[in-house]
Amino acid sequence: MKKYYVLLMTAMMLSLAACTGNAETVSENSDSEIVEASETVSDEDTEEVEAEETEETVEEAIDYTIQYPIAITDQAGREVTIESEPQKIVSGYYISSSMLIALGIEDKLVGIEAKADKRPIYKLSAEELIDLPSVGSAKEFDLEGCIALEPDLVILPMKLKDAAATMEELGIPVVLVNPENQDLLLEMADIIATATNTVEKEEELVAYIDEQMSLLSETRDEVAGAGIETASVYLAGNSDFLSTAGNGMYQTDLIALAGGYNVASEIEDSYWVDISYEQVLAWDPEYIILTSDADYTVEDVLNNENLVSCKAVVNGNVYQMPSKAEAWDSPVPSGVLGAVWLANTLYPDYVSDDEYNDIVEEYYETFYGFSYNEN
Repeated sequence: MKKYYVLLMTAMMLSLAACTGNAETVSENSDSEIVEASETVSDEDTEEVEAEETEETVEEAIDYTIQYPIAITDQAGREVTIESEPQKIVSGYYISSSMLIALGIEDKLVGIEAKADKRPIYKLSAEELIDLPSVGSAKEFDLEGCIALEPDLVILPMKLKDAAATMEELGIPVVLVNPENQDLLLEMADIIATATNTVEKEEELVAYIDEQMSLLSETRDEVAGAGIETASVYLAGNSDFLSTAGNGMYQTDLIALAGGYNVASEIEDSYWVDISYEQVLAWDPEYIILTSDADYTVEDVLNNENLVSCKAVVNGNVYQMPSKAEAWDSPVPSGVLGAVWLANTLYPDYVSDDEYNDIVEEYYETFYGFSYNEN
């Protein structure tokens, strides 16, 4: 802007000089001013470039390395001290096991939860985990077996507080996790990444999740802006259609992220609850969603005589969550993909099949090293 101002002034001065016979003098002075102004603008541009380069250098210089020993607070509110970077990890929870794969340290696992061979994600991304020693489940945890593995970090679900206390008496650090909603899932990611010195990879994972959260937020805004009513959803449980997730569970968050409304959100409960067919009909959901691991099928629901008048059944809006890799209706790191899938199901005009497929493919190729669409 300064350069154009000087040129304008020069033109005026030259015009004036032509009338008074001093054009040559004015021209010399004006040329000098133009040069000076150009140099000033050039200096400003250089300063901006240098500032940008400095900012990039600072970003590149971030050191994500954890300095041990480190004290962290787990999701049970316990302070846990980890003396050195863990090299032998036991995960007694499928959610933390999946997180360790996403963080790229599955090779440090020496023990894993029961029924690992039943989880497709291990077969697709880290088949060696299937053959690791099992430490059981939250209901039947193998405390002695876990101790025998001589781990330097154990990650367990909240229900195993007693087992954690016993191992800590033996000098084995134990982190308890409880990812029962989206915020707690991200908190768990931060705790595990800090404990295992994988903060940089965790930031990449969280950035990807945030990107999908933004997409879902934009979709909800577009749907609302178009005057479309929020879709009502009934989520049917694994073993029984008449088991559902109340307001205190992760599944309600998932439905809300997708732009839906969980008809069972009026139930204040932190676990699956049993209801009746009468209650389902009273709610009259527009969509019925079966969990990934449901023991029954979509056809079973569509042909259920007790549901013939239910809006979702009448309109054929009964679907099952995908189960090819993981149970997206649970708080696994990929849980946001369940919300993207559901948004595609509820509002296909706003989240297309191609968009959904691209998001899922990028996620598993980036964090698990396999092609979802080719398996």
